[in-house]
Amino acid sequence: MNPTLGKASSRSPKLVYVISTAKCLFFFRDSIADLCSSGFDVSVISSPGPGKEAIHADGASVFDVSINREISPLQDIVSLWRLWNLLRRIRPDITNVATPKGGLLGGLAAAFAGVPHRIYTLHGLRLETTQGLKHRLLWCTEWLACKCAHQVYCVSNSLLDLAIELKLVGPEKAFVVSNGTAIGIECEQYAPTPERKEAARELRSRLGIDSKALVVGFVGRLTRDKGISELYEAFSLLRAKFTDLRLLLVGDFETGDPVPPEIQARIDADPLVIQTGWISDTAPYYHLMDVCVLPTYREGFPGVPLEAQASGIPVVTTHATGARDSVVDGITGFAIPVGDAKALASAIAPLLGDAELRRRMGDAGRDWVARTFDRRVVLAELKKLYIEAVPLQGTQNGRTWKS
Repeated sequence: MNPTLGKASSRSPKLVYVISTAKCLFFFRDSIADLCSSGFDVSVISSPGPGKEAIHADGASVFDVSINREISPLQDIVSLWRLWNLLRRIRPDITNVATPKGGLLGGLAAAFAGVPHRIYTLHGLRLETTQGLKHRLLWCTEWLACKCAHQVYCVSNSLLDLAIELKLVGPEKAFVVSNGTAIGIECEQYAPTPERKEAARELRSRLGIDSKALVVGFVGRLTRDKGISELYEAFSLLRAKFTDLRLLLVGDFETGDPVPPEIQARIDADPLVIQTGWISDTAPYYHLMDVCVLPTYREGFPGVPLEAQASGIPVVTTHATGARDSVVDGITGFAIPVGDAKALASAIAPLLGDAELRRRMGDAGRDWVARTFDRRVVLAELKKLYIEAVPLQGTQNGRTWKS
C-alpha cells in the first residue's frame, strides 16, 4: 500500500466522507468518532435521513446532499454540482467516498475539486448480478469511480480479486485493511450473556414465538439479491420436517431490487414468518435465532454473519463474493452454492436437528470472529491509512495527534 502523501499542515487535516444514504452511516460511526477524537476535522455528506444526529454528536460536521441510489441522470447532475460546490468550500485533504452512487458522484466531485488524496471504499459490486446494457453501464461507473481515486479500499479479499479480474482497478492501488470488513466488529456488543439471553426470551414472547420453536433468522434488506426467494423456498421445505419452525425476517422489503411479487405475497400471508421491519439495533435479535442465514448473490463483506457468529449463532451463507470470506465452511457454519434453495435447506437441516452441533459451531464462530475481525485493530489500521495520507506531527492549533 503506497498512499499519495499530502503535505503536512498547520491546521487539523480535513477528512470528508461521501455516502449516498444516511442509513449506511452506522458502518462508519465508530471510525468517525475515533478520528474526531484523534484530531481530524471530519465532515460527512449524504442524503438526508436518520443517523446524522449521532454522527454530529461524535464531533463531525454533517451536510445534506440528495443522492439517488438508482440511475437518475438529471438528479445525478444536480447532485454532482452540489457535491463539487460543497467540497470546494470545505477544501478537504482527504475524501473517502462509498456506496455505488456516492462513490461515483463523490469521486468525480472530489477529482474536479482537486482534493489531494482520494479514497474509494468498495463495499461490493452491484454489476455482478446484472446483464446487458445495465451491466456495461455499471462496469463503466465503477471503473470511473476507481479511476478518480488514488486508493481503492476493498472490504474483502474476494472482492479485491474480483475488482482486479474485471479490470476495474489495478493491484497497485487496491488493498484490504487487516483481514477485511468495513470497520471490524465489537464482539462484546453481541456476546451471549445471561442478561441478553433473558432479554431474548422476553423479545421472543413479544413477537409471539413459542419458547420451544426453532428459529431460522435473516437480518438485512429484503431484496432479490439477498436470496429471499431461496430462503423462503428452503423454509417451506424444512417445515415439513421441523413442524415447530419459524422464519424471522429482520429488515424491510425494498423496491430497488424487489423480491418477486408472488414470493412477497406468500411471505406476507404466512403466519409462521415473523417480520419486524427495519430495526436500528439488531443485536438482540440474533439471540432469538438457532441459525442465521444469508443466501446472498453478492456482497462486499457482509457484517451480518460476523454479528451472528459473535452472538454464538452458526451461519449458513453462500460462496458469493464477500460472503465466502465471512464464514469458515464446516467449522463456524456452512457455505452453499448461490441460488440453490435445496442446498440451502440441506445445510440448515443438520443445524436445526442437532443442538450440540449448533453450540460447537457457535463457539467456534465467536472465537474466530474475535481473533480475526476485532474492531480496534481495523480502526487502528484505518487511522494509520489517513495519517499516512496527511502526515501528522506534534501538536498543532492546540490539538495533539494520536496515532
